[in-house]
Amino acid sequence: MSATPAAPKRATAEGLPVSEVEDDSLVLYAAEDGVVTLTLNDGARMNPLADGLIDALESALRRARQAPDMRALILTARGRGFSVGADLADYRALLDAPAATPRLGAHVGRLMARMQPLLLDLKAWPAPVICVINGVAAGGGVGLALAGDMVIAAESAYFYLPFLPVLGAVPDMGTTWLLPRALGAPRAMGLALTGDKLPAARAAQWGLIWDCVPDERLAAEARSLALRLAAMPAQAIGEARAAFAASAHQSLAQQLEWERARQMLLVESPSFAEGVRAFGERRAPRHR
Repeated sequence: MSATPAAPKRATAEGLPVSEVEDDSLVLYAAEDGVVTLTLNDGARMNPLADGLIDALESALRRARQAPDMRALILTARGRGFSVGADLADYRALLDAPAATPRLGAHVGRLMARMQPLLLDLKAWPAPVICVINGVAAGGGVGLALAGDMVIAAESAYFYLPFLPVLGAVPDMGTTWLLPRALGAPRAMGLALTGDKLPAARAAQWGLIWDCVPDERLAAEARSLALRLAAMPAQAIGEARAAFAASAHQSLAQQLEWERARQMLLVESPSFAEGVRAFGERRAPRHR
């Protein structure tokens, strides 16, 4: 008599704060200890970037931005995948309809136009953003996965760009901008051309993400990291984002002067004063 093989372990959002809204919402919202957690909740369909989920994500981000004690944001998902990007079942229905080509093109363009402000919003968020990848991030879901300041992924997770080899399309949702900057042009182009899956462990080795952790530790690691970032001075986080963005188009001499100008302002802030005092008193700083 042979034993029934155990089901493979999969990362989940369980262990993060319990949602404050009903479980049938497409994006669950929870807030605890200054950390807002948004969980994509169309797991049965692997969280496609369709109108319903976009509506829910827009609403959740508006609510999070207005939260008075929000100091860090986690974006994660339920189910087997973080997000598969486009809803290809929806696209198939449009392809089978009369006059499919212009209708499908307009539909795709409209969805992309809706997602673009959300990606830019995450990149300019007033607090640190951690994207927690519980499973596959595919297609446009890769762009959403990489929208955080830091990205951690479960060992079972992977990144997949089927655009070119499978669909005859180009990568979108910012992946043609994000990937070359993180991986360099050869690896970014190689992933686009081959459509090979990039496992989370290799993504960490290549520098695409911050860390790859065991599936069963994903929620705990995400929360621990979020609490660390939530304790940091928010103004300095925004300045750090701006500094790295500026370095992409400035010479070293220009960047040195940019750093000098910003630092002159930051050392006048309460956070800097608290940091200096804490260092002298050999204690952890208490930033507000």
